[in-house]
Amino acid sequence: MDHQAPPNACDVVVIGGGLAGKAAALHLAKAGLSVTCVEPLEVRPAVGESLDWSAPELLRALGLPMEQLIESQIATWKRHVTLQLSNGCSQHYVPWTWLAGSPFRVELRTLHVDRARLDEELSNLVGAQGITVVRDRVVGVDREGNRILSVKTVGGAIFAAKWFIDASGFAAPVLAREFELAAIEFGPPKVALWTYFTPRQAVEGTTLYMDPEPSAYLDWVWEIPISHDTVSVGYVTTGAATKVKREQGFSVDEIFRQQLKKHAHFDPMLIAGPLSPLNVTSFRCRAYKGVAGPNWLIAGEAASMVDPITANGVTAALRHAAEASALILKYRKRRELPVLARALYSSRILQLAKFFNCGIERIVYEPTVRTRIGTRQAGTVYTSPAWTMNLLYARFKPNGLVSTLLFNSLIGLFRGSAWLFYQFCRLFGDASRKAGSDGRVGVQA
Repeated sequence: MDHQAPPNACDVVVIGGGLAGKAAALHLAKAGLSVTCVEPLEVRPAVGESLDWSAPELLRALGLPMEQLIESQIATWKRHVTLQLSNGCSQHYVPWTWLAGSPFRVELRTLHVDRARLDEELSNLVGAQGITVVRDRVVGVDREGNRILSVKTVGGAIFAAKWFIDASGFAAPVLAREFELAAIEFGPPKVALWTYFTPRQAVEGTTLYMDPEPSAYLDWVWEIPISHDTVSVGYVTTGAATKVKREQGFSVDEIFRQQLKKHAHFDPMLIAGPLSPLNVTSFRCRAYKGVAGPNWLIAGEAASMVDPITANGVTAALRHAAEASALILKYRKRRELPVLARALYSSRILQLAKFFNCGIERIVYEPTVRTRIGTRQAGTVYTSPAWTMNLLYARFKPNGLVSTLLFNSLIGLFRGSAWLFYQFCRLFGDASRKAGSDGRVGVQA
């Protein structure tokens, strides 16, 4: 007869100790709930060092205001985003200054963060709140229908709770697999390679370097100053392109260096050498449907993965954590989430993921629009509505039926406009190519 270990009971079990997991645990513990956070001993290197303009408010809610992060050298100011092309052309993206005045009063500043140090600071806050942290990995779920009773770890521990939040990340989302949730995928599988260098001079913005071929899917390089003497430099490309290079005999280090050499700016850094080994991760942007149940919610990249070029990953993780925690606190006496509350939470996550991922794929990554209007203009076409959408979400905080439906309708309007523009560029491009082909045939005749 098998004798299982007695379950460890608490109010909430949080699966995963990344940004979303720690943030959710903090919100719940501050409200007086007992929280156990189960996170694996080994975690992937953190990415998401360039924050969008909505992230600082969410960090402040956790007890980490911008000024404190700057003073403790966990973060640097992000004044702008620069798109730098290999031909020397560039484009700067900054929030409109008039938004800082009345009646909007929008905070125009945001940050780059040293993710290792930010995660360490969040861990300190978690410890200070008395949250139980278990270094283990959840591998099993005990449930009755759609209601979770407990989770089991590799080490054999069983954790029972009234509520569960899955923030286990994009690589192995526990509850999405357990409930076999349907996923929507965006774009091809991608690979990110990154390391850290000492910069030639201090900068106060994120720079994206691109060398786009007219008919090819985009790859790009980032440069993010996470401290006064350290920059994060990374390269994002498709898994298919990486596979071809590997089959040609190139190592991942050679693929990375080959790409940086296209931009003279990196020559001194390559000569001096990186400060750390090369990090490699593969991913595919996707979002799950139905990421909430009777007593559980999925948050962060376990719920939706947004493309890193959007700089929205940290914001999405912190938003999910705040909203999931708020729902548990609101309905904790009922011990079950109403069906409508689950549906609205799930729809907000799904619609935002569609908005950011579909937009960046059609407008920037795919060549159709880029080739027609130029890379710099394509960046502007994407960035303006994306920044506006983040601003509106942060201001209005949709959570009820009416506000969620209105916001989702606005997202649908933006997405529909992007789709129409994409189709226009595609049809116009096809017509131009046909006309050029006909002209060439006439000349040859």
